[in-house]
Amino acid sequence: QVQLVESGGGLVQAGGSLRLSCTSSGVAYSINDMAWYRQAPGNERELVAIIGSGGNINYADSVKGRFTIARNNFKNTISLEMNNLKPEDTAVYYCYAVVVRIGGAEGSSWGPGTQVTVSS
Repeated sequence: QVQLVESGGGLVQAGGSLRLSCTSSGVAYSINDMAWYRQAPGNERELVAIIGSGGNINYADSVKGRFTIARNNFKNTISLEMNNLKPEDTAVYYCYAVVVRIGGAEGSSWGPGTQVTVSS
């Protein structure tokens, strides 16, 4: 099993910045895609940014130009640099990973989430 833990959430004013981090622990053969998702109250969980093990990156249109995802393949950690935050970015942010277990089975892991609140 691979466990993910997010950190770095908090309260910030509109226009401000936050940096989220996600660390992983446990046993896996490899970790493929890693991503950040978010879920605001009353909304479905949505993809914010995703990065493959080879470095391919995709962002949600709503965060392009403001958020930057980065990855350390050696440590299997990811970060999300969030700039020019807007009130609509307020949500619980979750770390996600596609895990290939020893033996070849593929699964996924989620972190418990970290709250980001942007005040206007």
